Amino acid sequence: MSQIRAGEQAQRGTKHQTISDLVADNARLFGGSVWLRCVETGTDITWAQAYARAGKIAKSLIAQGVKSGESVAVGAPNSVGGCLAFLAIVLAGGRATPMNLVSGATVMSYVLAHSKTRFLIWDEACREELTSAIAKRDGFDAPIKCFALDRQTGPIIDEAPDRDTLSDIMPDVMPDQAALLMYTSGTTGNPKGVVLSHSNLIAAGNNVAIAHDISHDDSSLCVLPIYHINAMCVSVMGTMVSASELVMPYRFSNQKFWQQLYDFNCSWFSAVPTLFAYMLNNEDKPPLHKTRLRFARSASAPLPPETHRKFESRFGLPIIETMGLTETGAQILSNPLPPQQRKIGSPGIGFGNEVKIIDPDNLREVARKSEGEIVVRGANVMQGYLDQPDETAKTITPDGWLRTGDLGRMDEDGFVFVTGRIKELIIKGGENIAPREVDEALLSHEGVLEAAAFARPCDDYGQRVEACVMLTAQNAVSLDELMAHCHKTLGAFKSPDKIYILPELPKGPSGKVQRLKLLQIVS
Repeated sequence: MSQIRAGEQAQRGTKHQTISDLVADNARLFGGSVWLRCVETGTDITWAQAYARAGKIAKSLIAQGVKSGESVAVGAPNSVGGCLAFLAIVLAGGRATPMNLVSGATVMSYVLAHSKTRFLIWDEACREELTSAIAKRDGFDAPIKCFALDRQTGPIIDEAPDRDTLSDIMPDVMPDQAALLMYTSGTTGNPKGVVLSHSNLIAAGNNVAIAHDISHDDSSLCVLPIYHINAMCVSVMGTMVSASELVMPYRFSNQKFWQQLYDFNCSWFSAVPTLFAYMLNNEDKPPLHKTRLRFARSASAPLPPETHRKFESRFGLPIIETMGLTETGAQILSNPLPPQQRKIGSPGIGFGNEVKIIDPDNLREVARKSEGEIVVRGANVMQGYLDQPDETAKTITPDGWLRTGDLGRMDEDGFVFVTGRIKELIIKGGENIAPREVDEALLSHEGVLEAAAFARPCDDYGQRVEACVMLTAQNAVSLDELMAHCHKTLGAFKSPDKIYILPELPKGPSGKVQRLKLLQIVS
């Protein structure tokens, strides 16, 4: 059987404009090849089995009353069955709406109401909290029909009328039809519902496959939750467009991670900076398939250069740093694979979309190496925010550029260096201080595992710098020592006025530190 190489990904992305067509083609060309593997049970699902099973579930959903274009919510941890649920929903013409399981019942109730959800697929472990979320809904209180999720076979739904082919009952799905409604994990206010179409998701998966040279022979270990955009578009869609294998443990385990990679012969994985820090904090010597394991991928938050260097030095495995957003179906930037040039401290260059740096006030492109707002344009950019046209208009310019809200610089080689978030800048005495610069100074100390700087209002300077840290298990360090380290690295003006040691830093589902919550925690 011939491989699908990265150079052929663009052709597949052009040919297949809907997920239905893409998976049907995978089932035809690679029917006997495994797509999904469950770590805990050893269950394997081939492309042919996935298409047949998801098609049967899709027909049952339609028979239950699911209409084309409407939300079907899924509340579940990672599983083979969860992936089949997503596929079944989009085959039925529905809009898969994942529930962020760490957001709490109040946020989930908002999502259920805002998305006008009438159908919910839930894992038994999530039943109690989702029942509470349903009860708290405000503004859309139509009855919700709930279906149990089997982690191996997918949603358990009354059988549909017997049909010979999918086309007997399936709606015609168009490329611009919504396939995924993913709510942002914002730090303030209600989350916004990001609408991504079939063609958006295929473009997103295609960008990942091209950047990382993913072929049919590859196998990915999925350790991030698929209710977040990273795992959904990078792991699920990335393996879908390349017809490759996806290994699905229920959750990340720092103690079992390396053994799982080894046992299932995985060639790559996608993680977040926090997980890389945890791996470094574990002193076990892991087993590695040196000739099989090609790279690790980092996303969802900036990867501290010190963490990057230490990981590669210890494990001999390259980390490919990337950057993405929910609004762009994850990836917009990626470093090339070795032996091509990578730049530590940068999430890379554009793959499959255009990226530039603009002046946030006049929207004009700035000169190379000048700081401005990072903007992106491409087939992966969202249709918009659900029922929020004003917010959509603020985010996407009339000529199609999505404003990320991130500040950065682009060098002469096209590599982008992120300097911070516009909303998170610390303005001390009229001078801008990027929190990330303070983070990296703290992380360069061997006793610091995680760090996040933030602003505190100040009568004298307007704002002053403070920071929270989590220390490593191996090193004892005093606050005075950390303060002296910052003064030496940053100088007095940019150094934190106060540093707090916490047992852990607050994070969203992607593993990104929720910086704007820190002031509330330590006040």
